[in-house]
Amino acid sequence: MNEVFLDIYLLILSIFFLCSISALILYTTNKVNRVILNTITVLSSLACLIFSVIKLLLFSGSPLYININYIIGPVPFSFYIDNLSAFFILIISLLSLVVSIYSYGYVKHYEHERNTGYLAFLFNFFILSMIMVVSSGNLFFFLVVWELMSLVSYFLVVYESEKGESQKAGITYIIMTHIGTAFIMAAFALIYKYSGNNSDFVNINLSGAPVLVKNLIFVFAFIGFGTKAGIVPLHLWLPSAHPAAPSNVSALMSGVMIKTALYGFIRVVFGMLGGQFLWWGNAILIAGGVSTILGIAYALLEIDIKRLLAYSSVENIGIILIGIGLSVYANAGGHTGLSLLALTAALFHIFNHTLFKGLLFLGAGAVHYSAKTRNMEKLGGLIKKMPYTALFFLIGALSISALPPFNGFVSEWLMYQSLFISINTAPGLVKILILLVAALLA
Repeated sequence: MNEVFLDIYLLILSIFFLCSISALILYTTNKVNRVILNTITVLSSLACLIFSVIKLLLFSGSPLYININYIIGPVPFSFYIDNLSAFFILIISLLSLVVSIYSYGYVKHYEHERNTGYLAFLFNFFILSMIMVVSSGNLFFFLVVWELMSLVSYFLVVYESEKGESQKAGITYIIMTHIGTAFIMAAFALIYKYSGNNSDFVNINLSGAPVLVKNLIFVFAFIGFGTKAGIVPLHLWLPSAHPAAPSNVSALMSGVMIKTALYGFIRVVFGMLGGQFLWWGNAILIAGGVSTILGIAYALLEIDIKRLLAYSSVENIGIILIGIGLSVYANAGGHTGLSLLALTAALFHIFNHTLFKGLLFLGAGAVHYSAKTRNMEKLGGLIKKMPYTALFFLIGALSISALPPFNGFVSEWLMYQSLFISINTAPGLVKILILLVAALLA
């Protein structure tokens, strides 16, 4: 049964790949790309969503492992899908499904200006690369698909290359993302060396590594993945890159691409390092609190609707980091139940943020599509001409504001419960830190 299930997964990935290549071959036929190939993307995303749900419900107890050696030169081509991977596949495929449906109408306005076959090629490869990142089975293959995701997203950022804004955003993005990748490579080099030259996730064991090495791996991974996630002060690329990309791509970048960095960080800190040291949790808590307050402070100053939403992603990444940091701290202190609660809150907010941030970026794209401006000071009265967009944007706005009974409230409430419970277990200085982080979150 497992073999059949894994074959289906490889088939889904192959369809994404073939759809992307077909878009490049048929690049001159805009309508074919927009209708036929986009329909294949919708169906592939739906199949991947069903795959992830079945994995979580029926195969939750056993990871799925595929190892196809030496397909990409010397790099082992392997997949490792446990519950964490399946969760991230779920959010990527869910948002990809919605965005692909949205793209039927959205991409129309590009057909008279530029080639949409190129956009369809990049769009499908982008989805494929994100799915492969969160299901890669070894360190080297992870780096290959991570770099593929970074390069494809760069070309999507500069898709409207005639605009100076897009070119500048692309340069900033490609520089920052490769700085982050350099730190990830350094962390992986240490992991590979001190795990006995094991690169497969299933075989990595760092229990015998010196404390200094573990701390270095944590620092390198935090900087590397934190750059892609957009934590303060490594967020410089995010407010310009997300608005510069087409809005269907912006929704994917802000809704799920930055979450692949959280996946990698969780995989390294918990799966490989075991979340052992208290100061790791404290450092993540501080970074999360700073990102939360500064992200929303920057957002409040914006008049560009897409830049505002991009800065809001910085804030929400901070909220998620608070949960991850609290989970690491509790795990290192031996409070397993609290650690699980905090990590659940973080993952729940990852899921909820995917939904409402994707909805808001798609709404912003609809407004930009119709009003030809992203300047909120020039917009008004749109509820009369765009009632459905207004309704759904209102739902997204209430959700991101964490108002009950919307989903943003539920995950942030769970985050508060984790913080309040941890106050009873923390010593003096850490208790002050947790209270301060709770206040910043409020």
